[in-house]
Amino acid sequence: MGKDEYPGLVSKLNSSKDKTPVFRSVDKHKQGFLLLRLHRRDQKKLLASLQDSEVLGFLRYLDPDDATDVLQLLSEERRASLMERLSSDTREKIEFLLSFSPASAAGLMNLDYILVEKNASFREVLRVAKKYERHTGKFPVILVVDNGFLAGELHSYHLSLREPSKKIGGYIKKVPSIEYNKTKEEVISLFERHPHNKVVVLDEDDSVLGIVYSDDLLRTIRKESKDLYGFAGVKREENIHDPPWVKVKNRYSWLLIHLFTAFIAALVISFFEETISAFVLLAIYMPIVAGMGGNAGTQTLAVVVRGLALKEIELRTSSKVIINEIVAGAINGVINGVIVAAVAVLWNQNPLLGFIVGVAMIVNLVVAGFFGAIVPLIMKRLGKDPASSAITFITAATDIFGFFVFLGLASIMI
Repeated sequence: MGKDEYPGLVSKLNSSKDKTPVFRSVDKHKQGFLLLRLHRRDQKKLLASLQDSEVLGFLRYLDPDDATDVLQLLSEERRASLMERLSSDTREKIEFLLSFSPASAAGLMNLDYILVEKNASFREVLRVAKKYERHTGKFPVILVVDNGFLAGELHSYHLSLREPSKKIGGYIKKVPSIEYNKTKEEVISLFERHPHNKVVVLDEDDSVLGIVYSDDLLRTIRKESKDLYGFAGVKREENIHDPPWVKVKNRYSWLLIHLFTAFIAALVISFFEETISAFVLLAIYMPIVAGMGGNAGTQTLAVVVRGLALKEIELRTSSKVIINEIVAGAINGVINGVIVAAVAVLWNQNPLLGFIVGVAMIVNLVVAGFFGAIVPLIMKRLGKDPASSAITFITAATDIFGFFVFLGLASIMI
């Protein structure tokens, strides 16, 4: 099946009320790959509706690491039953992979590789690689070791270009490596620091355990998509094809919080009702001040959440991050404040209004920088997902402080 055919099948499954008949109509050798592309909840429902023989039918077409991902969705009892019916070689590999945490580097790795010594010849390497290919149906990644320790990788194209008797030592390329117990976030960080299509996973004694491919890591990230859902105040279990009542159930609680914070902002505005009535032009600039604060807070939130996810920020060093965001907010506030003040002066012919709007803009972007940094850090400290609807509280803060400063200055100076 071409790579571009899977999205069509995924869409067809997602739009079907009863997914099992549609799934069963797909060829056995495609079912496992299709299953892995579905939402986790749909994966579990499909597996629960299938017979063990059907699950075994597509498991044999999957790599051990992909088969492991499928088996982890099942109960321990059913998983054990299916494992007994797999081939001994596949069972051993899956048992090995299941022994690691799914959130660790080892939990992300696969075993499609061979180890060869640094002083081996191209003839010897080719013989080992072909043996592996006959056994698994795949050509392996060739990792080179020197006295048992990782020396690098030998690209397969050398096997057809070099003299068979020549030693491989001069053609080894460095490859990034990481300890087996490192977190998924640390694996992501390593890929970012050393752009490469693979990372080698090492055991405690620095021996090779497996390989993490960038596309496997990307698939894991896409499956979670937790930051995207968190920013929007949507539970990550929600699927795009869920019926309306499921969507309502997943979203209403955060919308009520939004509503509550909106009433607080409205209460602040009500304190300055006489000021707004006396100088109606203020109403034109209120959404500008509040909106810019919300946008700036969202930018800060995105940066801080990403830093927390990649372990670039630690709670004990967070004060520097907060100060940097406050300073950045002040500078951006000055830039935007000058622009909006100039518009107020030229458009409304009112320098005092321009000054009030400009100062309010500066203060609100400083507030946005502070709350955009502090809210996810507080959530992290409390053991909560730092992305989970933090935007609700940041928007509330920028609205409340923005309106208070803007209207407060206006009531004093106009």
